[in-house]
Amino acid sequence: MIIKSEQEMIDFGTDFAKKLIHPQSSATIIELIGDVGSGKTTFTRGLAIGLGVTDPVTSPSFTISKSYALHTGGNLIHYDFYRLPDPGLMSDDLYENLQNPKNIIVLEWSKSVTDILPGDHITITITYTQDNFREVTA
Repeated sequence: MIIKSEQEMIDFGTDFAKKLIHPQSSATIIELIGDVGSGKTTFTRGLAIGLGVTDPVTSPSFTISKSYALHTGGNLIHYDFYRLPDPGLMSDDLYENLQNPKNIIVLEWSKSVTDILPGDHITITITYTQDNFREVTA
């Protein structure tokens, strides 16, 4: 799919939220792969809208994680491990959040925690095209 604007990325995230199946036996994990500025947080903003989150969604680049309450009783938890080649205690935090089947977890720069991710997680890759649009594969 080719995404041509920020609004299209938000719409993609909003539509993607409608496809998520709950409850599950463990948290839903969405791994986002893409360069800096490719639209990972913009996708997450749209996902949050689709899940009914009304709080502003911002990048967790400096805080490592941000959590938003869901009406289902769980949380949308957005992690960004870009600054953590060794996640340390944050891997414990992630592991704990993976145990709640009501949680939806979005991961950016997740290479340092792939060993604790279940094999059935969702991966979305966002790449730049020659036209400076985004190509999204899920």
